[in-house]
Amino acid sequence: MKIKLDENLSMDHAEIFKSFGHDVKSVHEQGISGCSDEKLWQVVSEEKMFFVTLDIDFSDIRKFQLGSHSGILLIRTDMPGRINVSLILKRVLSEINLETLKGCLAVADETKTRVRSKRL
Repeated sequence: MKIKLDENLSMDHAEIFKSFGHDVKSVHEQGISGCSDEKLWQVVSEEKMFFVTLDIDFSDIRKFQLGSHSGILLIRTDMPGRINVSLILKRVLSEINLETLKGCLAVADETKTRVRSKRL
């Protein structure tokens, strides 16, 4: 799956996704770190990439409507250090096929992943 990592995730986190067989690009690699959320979302949408972030602004389903994108994974933690985020990512990737999250907002923390999908 094609995945875009937000600027708040590191290359170590990219390696975790790669180890699970995903094609990963980061905003750092593309030289768009620091851009507005609107510009970033435009790039993510045009590239049809699944988006992974720690930025809670991307959880607004009125702005990022369910079913209208390739999926968003929001990492939520009280301890947002690199190691803790890595543990959350490994847990999510071992429990969930990201393909099933297309069009959804998934919110993951240390113990669970909540998924919101478009109602049929």
